[in-house]
Amino acid sequence: MATTPQAASKSPTIRRILREAAEISNSPSADYTAEPLESDLFEWHFTLRGVPNSPYSEGVYHGRIVLPPTYPLRPPSFRFMTPNGRFEANREICLSISGHHEETWQPAWGIRTAIVALRSFMITDAKGQLGGYDTTEAGVPVWLDRLIVALVVMLSALVLKVLFGV
Repeated sequence: MATTPQAASKSPTIRRILREAAEISNSPSADYTAEPLESDLFEWHFTLRGVPNSPYSEGVYHGRIVLPPTYPLRPPSFRFMTPNGRFEANREICLSISGHHEETWQPAWGIRTAIVALRSFMITDAKGQLGGYDTTEAGVPVWLDRLIVALVVMLSALVLKVLFGV
């Protein structure tokens, strides 16, 4: 959504989004980057580094933030585009800072605050959260860990059958 400076000056939402984009651009973080699309100020893309000393520490993750037309009065939605083992790729994530929990959103929070929070959520348990994977201590999604165990058991049974006719 291209906006003219005149249109931007009349809309508090557009002014807020432009101010946040400028703040993030002028004070970059080593942990993440974020910026709106040139064609749509309500769609942002971010890249964040995994949290140090976590299963995600070596990763760099790309995601998308969609701001509602009434931002900052209503919260953004988030999704990771990069598979990461903690959140499902290309699925909206249910967080206390997202559109799934409007009751906990604070308009004083912004994109920077949300990205910092999103990064910290990477090392928490999903506990059934929409768009999240419960993980083992090694950062392996629980469903994958269970699948691996089941495959090992099936493979062991097959080996026993082939070798010993059991």
